[in-house]
Amino acid sequence: MARTAPRTEKLDLRLTAATKRILQTAAAASSRSVSEFLIESGLARAAETLPDRARFGLDAEQWEAFQTALDAPAKPIAALKKLLAEPSVFEQSHAK
Repeated sequence: MARTAPRTEKLDLRLTAATKRILQTAAAASSRSVSEFLIESGLARAAETLPDRARFGLDAEQWEAFQTALDAPAKPIAALKKLLAEPSVFEQSHAK
């Protein structure tokens, strides 16, 4: 059996009684403690969420196209240029 690092960190949660009952029921249904259920579920969700935000792989052709796109000058967008030329809501005078 592989040894795991000791759990030394704590995470407190505030939740409704109904939410707590649902989590307890789900944990019991999967023969886990609520802590184990939440850790496993949270890590599974994190594994789904994080990869596309941390790394992505490209083959040589895709990498070249990516570099070309990054190096290309920005295309002018008339609507954006107009928007950025207008004073922001913080710069506008509120005096009437």
